[in-house]
Amino acid sequence: MIDYQKHTLDNGLTVIVHQDSSTPIVAMNIVYKVGSKNESADKTGFAHLFEHLMFGGSVNIPKYDEPLQGAGGDNNAFTNADFTDYYLTLPKNNLETAFWLESDRMYSLAFNQNSLDVQRQVVIEEFKQNYLNQPYGDVYLLLKPLAYKSHPYQWNTIGKDITHIEQATMGEVRSFYDNYYNPNNAILSVVGDVDTDEVLGLADKWFASISSPDPHLNGYPAEPEQLEMRRQVVHRDVPQDALYMAWHMPGRMDQKFYHCDLISDLLSNGNSSRLYQSLVKKQQLFTDINAFVSGDQDPGLFIVSGKVTNGVAMEIAEEAVVNDLNKLINNDLEEGELKKVKNKIESTLIFSQISVLNKAMNLGYYELLGDVANFNTEVDRYMAVTTEDIRQTASSLFKPANTNVLHYLKK
Repeated sequence: MIDYQKHTLDNGLTVIVHQDSSTPIVAMNIVYKVGSKNESADKTGFAHLFEHLMFGGSVNIPKYDEPLQGAGGDNNAFTNADFTDYYLTLPKNNLETAFWLESDRMYSLAFNQNSLDVQRQVVIEEFKQNYLNQPYGDVYLLLKPLAYKSHPYQWNTIGKDITHIEQATMGEVRSFYDNYYNPNNAILSVVGDVDTDEVLGLADKWFASISSPDPHLNGYPAEPEQLEMRRQVVHRDVPQDALYMAWHMPGRMDQKFYHCDLISDLLSNGNSSRLYQSLVKKQQLFTDINAFVSGDQDPGLFIVSGKVTNGVAMEIAEEAVVNDLNKLINNDLEEGELKKVKNKIESTLIFSQISVLNKAMNLGYYELLGDVANFNTEVDRYMAVTTEDIRQTASSLFKPANTNVLHYLKK
């Protein structure tokens, strides 16, 4: 159980504090409620671009990293479809440095053409290196638009077309910042050997004067139910064929999300898992295979991916995957097997509460999902799942009409 205090400033900034006296290191995390799903279809990649731009200097701090490193701190950030997360750690006696740095770039970035051009080029090179010039790099540039036809999950965080970032204007970039990087669109969490009243006082001192515009309303469309199987075949310069299958699944706070997450672990968490034992070790149809959930806030994807053994026909490999999935539908699951997977998840969640940074990130994340209190009940949601829940969810999840298949073939 993680004890915390939550407070909301008049400008809408949510502040969450957890005291942990086990370490002199303090972690600060800021979640901005903006990800690639908040972009328009003709201007994608902006949320990820801002992950870079936010380190390019603000009005009063030309170089973000220098004062943080001088205070003994470290930092990083990441972007996904639903949110952007900035985090740092530093000694507790330098805590105010963190408030100074984060408030200044929330107050106003130092927008200039040179910074935009530099970070634009960084993102373009990242797009080319990781998605266009790397074996299997474009898989999700293909799989996502195959599965999604309406919801903005259809494009990757990097963007769906490199020209969107190449052609981004200063006005468009500034407008995106003004819409989303505001106190009422952010969650600040602080964890460490801190005094709660002091943290709230620092939050008020450094953030309360930053104004918030009216909340930006997101109008992206929901994804309609998929009614027929979709297939795509591509040929690429890769060493072996690969199979990717994706099914639409419930969003992050739906109870059936936990069913799906447990199914993914039953199928592929470790060498004793079902797909590894059946398809890699016994039948030798794949050299590796994985099952995982996207974990998106809105309804996401359940994905099975695997490298097919050379000489094995894709149709045979795909049929074997479907046969193993159907075993869950046909009630081929004993309580002991499910309990083993639940125990792994429970231990993972418990160990995640050791690090002050993990706790700061998790407190912000669960508040983003709707209520920070859910962080303390996450294990209970997994433990409540039954073998019949698994069977019923697998039956609705793995329907042929809900299936998207990508055959990624070597030339």
